Formats: sequence, structure tokens, C-alpha cells
Amino acid sequence: QVQLVESGGALVQPGDSLRLSCEASGTIYNPTAMGWYRQAPGKEREFVALKRWSGANTDYADSVKGRFTISRHKTKSTVYLQMNDLKPEDTAAYYCYANIVRRDFWGQGTQVTVSA
Repeated sequence: QVQLVESGGALVQPGDSLRLSCEASGTIYNPTAMGWYRQAPGKEREFVALKRWSGANTDYADSVKGRFTISRHKTKSTVYLQMNDLKPEDTAAYYCYANIVRRDFWGQGTQVTVSA
């Protein structure tokens, strides 16, 4: 059974940096892609960033380009999200996503709160 475990969420101030991690376990297969979505209170879940394992292509939401960087572990099914210059509007529950053997999996979420 595939599980995605996120970590790294915290309460930070505007302008701070934070790194989220997500590790996939319970499978012998490499992901096709892993990434991050977020959901703020009262809003729909939205795409943040995605990294494909083949070709190492990455995609970002316009709202985070230039501030967030997604990367992966060289050997593990683990993805990171480095978030710099955090803004109050980045406050949300951040969910890890993985596509493994043509199935979508989601983590439980980790809370990021940006507040002065």
C-alpha cells in the first residue's frame, strides 16, 4: 500500500523560508511524477509544483515561480519543496502528490502558516 508522508510545515513570518519533504513508501516502483498541491481555508485545492522523474522536468504555478523550488532525492522516492520569501497568501495545507504506475496518491497534508 503506497503511503506519502509529508513533513516540514510550520508557522513562519512573511519573508521566511521553509522546506517541505514528502517520501513515498510501500511500493517497489519509481514515481512517474511527484509534486505539491495546496488548499487554503474556503478555497479549492490548487497546483503548486510538479517534478517528473524521467527527464527531470518541473512545472510551477505562476504564483510561486521564482520563490519555490521543487527537487527530488537522487535515489529515494522523495520530493522536496523549498519555499522562499513566503507570503501570507501562501498559507495553506500542503499536500504531496505522486503518480505511481498510473495511479494517483495523496498525502495527509502539512500546514504552512505565514503570519506576522
